[in-house]
Amino acid sequence: MPPERYALPVRYDSNGDPIIRMRGITKTFRSAAGEATVLKGVDVDILPGQFVSVVGRSGSGKSTLVNMITGIDRPTSGSVEIGGQNILHMPESDMAVWRGRHLGIVFQFFQLLPMLTLIENVMLPMDFCNMYPPAMREERALGLLTRVGLDDFAYKLPGAVAGGQQQSAAVARALANDPPILIADEPTGNLDSVTAEQVMEIFEELAALGKTILFVTHDRTLALRTNRRLLISDGELVNETLVAAFPDASHSLLLRLSKGAQPLDLPPGADLPPGSSAHIYLVEAGWLEVGSGPQPVVIAAGDGLDAPAVSGAVRAGDEGAKLLSLPADLVEPLLPAEPVFAEAGRSLRWFRLGRRQG
Repeated sequence: MPPERYALPVRYDSNGDPIIRMRGITKTFRSAAGEATVLKGVDVDILPGQFVSVVGRSGSGKSTLVNMITGIDRPTSGSVEIGGQNILHMPESDMAVWRGRHLGIVFQFFQLLPMLTLIENVMLPMDFCNMYPPAMREERALGLLTRVGLDDFAYKLPGAVAGGQQQSAAVARALANDPPILIADEPTGNLDSVTAEQVMEIFEELAALGKTILFVTHDRTLALRTNRRLLISDGELVNETLVAAFPDASHSLLLRLSKGAQPLDLPPGADLPPGSSAHIYLVEAGWLEVGSGPQPVVIAAGDGLDAPAVSGAVRAGDEGAKLLSLPADLVEPLLPAEPVFAEAGRSLRWFRLGRRQG
């Protein structure tokens, strides 16, 4: 009789393609009170190894967005691809096993089974998905609990340990099948600050090891520790360049700016178009050169140009420039009162993304 085969951990060969791709995601809930659309045409790509926070006020749609990725919920319209596979075409009978192998999910309220010990909770995904030989599962689960500092509590029931320890056990469970993607929905929402810090450090370690992580949070300080932030406001995804440029602006204003922003691609050496004095420009890629002569002022990717305050020619650099054009009257109140940088003899003003005070 041939030996039983066990599934191996999932690995994606992305070749630089997004590991998660969402297009046109709309979600409408229907009830006796009427319809409520909580996601409105969201497009987003997540690359392998990115540590991404999803932020927004309560009811903004951030948890609904990640539920589309986990398959816990399905969009009213749109597509969700993970590793090149459209998961919306997957039968429900296959979804649970797929989810257990491809995703590790950490919930706000832990969701540990109360009648199983911590180590049994961690072993459960391996049993369900037939991962690793049975003789190895307890040892692996104990290793994961040790990794999150719970080896001394491995054989206790969830009710016998503190909330923070339960959340750490939930992280260990999410890692049981060594999935390529981790989804954490408000994992620190019910924890004190010390325990929340411990859980956050675990996620940072996992991100450093190359896991792709989506981290839903309402805590701005935690979001700033990820290397990418997605802001959901009123069911819409705000342009990420604006989120980085104006971190203290209200979500409603950022959404308004996002709707009014216009992309502008300049070929190498091209001047800003006529009428540019009514706009603020954020440089997304490439650079701009201001002034002529052997040493023009360079405004690089990650900087912004207050065009109404500029005297002199502005042109794209040798690699061209990808810009985001914004109405000056909306952005001016967000700019520093004084120039962050000004070169002698010029009325140039520009500001670095993420800085509002010069």
